[in-house]
This record gives sequence, C-alpha cells and structure tokens, in this order.
Amino acid sequence: MSVWDGATILITGGTGSFGKRLIQELLAEGKVAKIIVFSRDELKQMEMRETFQVDFYSPLRFFLGDVRDQDRLYRAFRGVDIVIHAAALKQVPACEYNPFEAILTNIMGAKNIIDAAIDCGVPRVMSVSTDKAVNPVNLYGATKLCAEKLMIHGNFYTGPAPTRISCVRYGNVLGSRGSVIPRFRQQKETGVLRITDERMTRFWITLSQAVRFVMHCVEIMRGEEVFIPKIPTASLMDLAKAIAPECKLEVTGIRPGEKLHEILISADEARNTVEMDNMYIVRPPRPKEMWKEGKPLPDGFEYCSNTNPWQLSQEEILKVLDTV
Repeated sequence: MSVWDGATILITGGTGSFGKRLIQELLAEGKVAKIIVFSRDELKQMEMRETFQVDFYSPLRFFLGDVRDQDRLYRAFRGVDIVIHAAALKQVPACEYNPFEAILTNIMGAKNIIDAAIDCGVPRVMSVSTDKAVNPVNLYGATKLCAEKLMIHGNFYTGPAPTRISCVRYGNVLGSRGSVIPRFRQQKETGVLRITDERMTRFWITLSQAVRFVMHCVEIMRGEEVFIPKIPTASLMDLAKAIAPECKLEVTGIRPGEKLHEILISADEARNTVEMDNMYIVRPPRPKEMWKEGKPLPDGFEYCSNTNPWQLSQEEILKVLDTV
C-alpha cells in the first residue's frame, strides 16, 4: 500500500510553481483523499480553483494562511497525513534587502511547521530546500541552512508522536517562477542577453523531475535525512547561447549574494553521506546504522556545479528546454 493511498496532503506555498505541479501529479494518480493548499495569496488560490475546476466533490481544499502564524498552522494540520513544506521567501536580492522578513518566514516558519506537525500528530513532513543552503554566502541560503537544521533536529522533539521529518535539497528549477529562463526568453526579443558572469555554473532540474523526486523521497523517508538528487550542471553562458544563439551577450557582474558555483554536498557533509543509484542521502546524526545500504563517499568528495561530471552541452540544454 502506498503512503498516498487515502491520505490527506497539505502543501505550504501550494500556489507556487512546485505546488501546482505537485497537485497535478497527485490528482492524476488519483490516490489521495484530500489536498490542502496552504498559502497567503487569495488571488492565486482563486486562479487555482478555476484551473483545476474545483467543485464540492473535488479533493482540493484551500486554506489562507502564513507559516508565520502558528495558530493557523495548528488548525490546518489537524487530520493531515503528509506535509510538504515548500513555502519560503526565495529571491536572493529580496532576502538581502529584507533580512528580518526572510528570517520570519524561512526560519521561524520552519519552527512553526515542526511544532504544529508534532502536536497534531502528522506522520510525515518533507521540507524542500536548496543548494544555496550549503556554505551559504547570502541571507536566503543562511536561512535555508538554518531551516534544514531545524527540520532534521526537530525529530529530537517528537517524543511519542508519530512525526518524522526529512528534507530534500536540489538546484535551480528549470521553468519555475523566478527562473533565469523566462528572463532570457524575454531579453531575446531585445537582441541582448544579460548574464552576470561568463564562468557561472548551476545545477539544473526540471519541475516535473523535482516533483517526482520529492514524492519518491516522501515514500522512502525514515526521518532526519537530507535527500539530494543526481542532476546535471550547465554554465550560464551555454544556457544563454542555447536559448538565443543570435543574441549579443552583456556581462553585468555578479549581484550581491551570488556565487560563481553552487554546492549540493560539501566536503565536510560528504563524510556522513551515502550514494544510492539516483541520489545521495545525508544520513541522520542518529542512529548511525540508518541507510547502511548506501555506498560511502570517497575522502574529499564535494558535489559542486563546476566539477560535476554530468555537464550539459548546448544541444542537451535545448532538448531539456523543450520539455519545460
């Protein structure tokens, strides 16, 4: 029996790109009993009602709320089987210039999720994280690192509750809201594409791949681990040339809080990480025997976008872009 069969699912930030695609997948499979979309944007909720043609018999339910509001989370989490936490302030420049707001949503919001899940007896919580949480140089990454640590160590507070909490961590999502791809496509009309640095590389994953990965990790999670998919890397230069080979490229310089290259697993973290067929798993701080079936990583291993052996060519980038 699948964990989704007859389950009640709650998605924080459910009106975002990830949430909408996840809902599509869950509805297509037809296994879940109820999907609760928890978000603070009533306009986007109304648009989703129209998109999914929600009526009295639909499994979709909409809760207006903010992860900063613990009381509202307690009300929403009653009777929920699986929480997928995707709500966050995600834009690096916005977090740099609104630091207290980023802390309230990304860190205190994570604490509120943990407390509500444990006290309401939610069996599974999966938090969506980012490569920017590894060796962070910006406030967004720092808040997501703190949120990861809270989620993993929040398992220590569960006591007799059935709650288990894990994280997934991946790179840039192709085609998501705020992705560089829509911006490049808009700039293509002007004949000039603006990139920050010719050397910059990023990990890439499609929205469908991210959703399927999260769903798979929810099924296999044991609690306290961080799941990281094996995904390709592409340089920003190759991405720009693939989208608009005829355009002139203008280098604008790295923005505040940006890295040249991103890291999904640091060298220090790798010592407690195992390799599986299609993913890496950062094992829990306790107990050490969990995920013993995985292959330990070699000394000095680091999963970095500029040294990742899976580098996409311009032709491969075009094939991927055709799917988003």
